[in-house]
This record gives sequence, C-alpha cells and structure tokens, in this order.
Amino acid sequence: MTDTPARLLNLLSLLQTPREWPGSELAERLEVSPRTIRRDIDRLRELGYPVEASKGAVGGYRLVAGTAMPPLLLDDEEAVAIAVGLRAGAGHAIEGVEEASVRALAKLEQVLPSRLRHRVSTLQNATIPLTRGDGATVAPSTLTALAGAVTGQERLRFGYRAGDGTESKRLVEPYRLVSTGRRWYLVAYDMGREDWRTFRVDRVSDPFATGARFAPRELPAGGAAEFMTRSMARAQPEFDLEVAFAAPAEFVAARLPAHLSPTATGPDTCRLRSRTADSVEWLALRLALVDCDFTVHAPDALVTYVRDLAARLASSVD
Repeated sequence: MTDTPARLLNLLSLLQTPREWPGSELAERLEVSPRTIRRDIDRLRELGYPVEASKGAVGGYRLVAGTAMPPLLLDDEEAVAIAVGLRAGAGHAIEGVEEASVRALAKLEQVLPSRLRHRVSTLQNATIPLTRGDGATVAPSTLTALAGAVTGQERLRFGYRAGDGTESKRLVEPYRLVSTGRRWYLVAYDMGREDWRTFRVDRVSDPFATGARFAPRELPAGGAAEFMTRSMARAQPEFDLEVAFAAPAEFVAARLPAHLSPTATGPDTCRLRSRTADSVEWLALRLALVDCDFTVHAPDALVTYVRDLAARLASSVD
C-alpha cells in the first residue's frame, strides 16, 4: 500500500481495536515493511494519537488513553449504533443529556453516508420508547438543526407555536440550547422583537439555517442557563405544593419526576411538600398517574383543577 494517507487511516483503524498489534502483523496486513510501520507510528504520534510500544518477543503497538481526544474512526455498525443512541436520548430530553450530546449528533449526522442515514432513520422509526410522560418529545432532526445553527453562528428561521396556540414565523440569532431535564429550550436573539427570547423546542417547526452569519451578541444575564432560569421564573411563578398519598414513599417516588420527592409519614403513607413552577394541568396529570389515592392540600388552583377534572372524567363514562 503506497498511498500514505490511506495507509495511515487503515493503520489507525487497526490500532483502535482494543488489542496489542505486533509490528510484523501490521506490516503484513498493510503490505509494507516493519520500518514503514515504525515511521507511520511516529506520524500518528505527531498527530496526537497516543500509540504505546512494548518490547520483547510478544511486544507490539496499541492505542492508549492520552491527554486529549483525537479523531476516531468508526465502522458502519458503530456509527449507526452511536447515532441511534444519541437520537433516542436527545429526542426525549432525558435528564443528563446535555447540549454536548446534541452537538455530537449534529456532527455525526453531517458526515454519515446516505446509506447509513437511511439505516439510522429506519431503526428510529421502527422503535417506540417507553417514557414517563415527564416532558414533550422533540424530533432529533429539529435539535440537530438548531445545534448546527448555534455552532455555525447562522441566523435561523422557524415556525413557532406559543402557549396559547398562536402561530408565528421567527428569524433569530441562536445562542445556546438548554436542557431542563424535561424539556429543551433555545436561547436566541429575536430579530423581529429586537430582544432576547427563549423558545420551547417542542413548539418549533421547520427550522432551517439561512446561511447568514452573525457576530454573537452579549447575553444580558451571566450565561444561557441563568438567563433561562430567570425567563422561566417570569413566565411561570412558583407556588407551594402539598399532596398527601395513601401509599409508601418509595412507591410514589418511583412514579414522580425526581424534583418531586415525597417524605414518608408512615409505613403506607407519605406527603409531598415542594416549591415548584410546574403548571397545575401538568401536576394534575402526574398525580393521577401515580395510581394511588391522594389528597391535594395546596395550592388552591390545583385543588380546583383536580376537582373539576375528576368531575369531567366521571361524567364521560356511563
């Protein structure tokens, strides 16, 4: 193999297999001399790949952990597996899946051959995730489109549906994607409103980068997370929540989101006291899904909503 770049890629692909390769075996596989293998190993080290050599009759070369993350080579099966995994996590806003995961998915899908993109889409469409209903789902393609515009500093157009159902078209300068665990939000400068805004990603439709570059503006708050927190506090005031359950605390906790944690009041009872900004509609649904008797003590708005909802449900059956 006389093509040096191609030979280096093949050598790197072999070294990424978790084993030690004798120099003679590498030379035989790549059809070059052991001396050429030694020179290629030196080139890889210069490029930042930490290749370790051991001496002796069973010595050889292997790729080890270094101080930085060098580029990786993935075969078709590995690329598909990673893309499907990232899509599954990003598409359902699972707690702990941060913006870095979405950026990784955007980078990977950008370079996937069409045949592999088709396989990823086929696998995604053929599977149905079991979720706890803690937040709205988001199309991975929407997340990757937004992440690409954030990274590329390109102005973005999309349709947006407000909480009251109002539809609008937006042109923004995207700043950051923020995950709250249950939902994804886009922090961006809205060109039409001439102000900073936050957008729920599950309400975004047909996003596309315009190709127009922009110089990032300075965010009013210290960072995207802080701005998001302040924005949510203004949009939804917090209130004290108190609910008593006729079930053990472990049973109830397993059926509620992590930020709603009950305290045991007896072997078969518990009580939830929390400060929250969740909507009363969402809370009523989550409480009903616990599947045990409960009594809402506060706030009054939730008491009223649960009572009215119970009456509507009771009248809907014979």
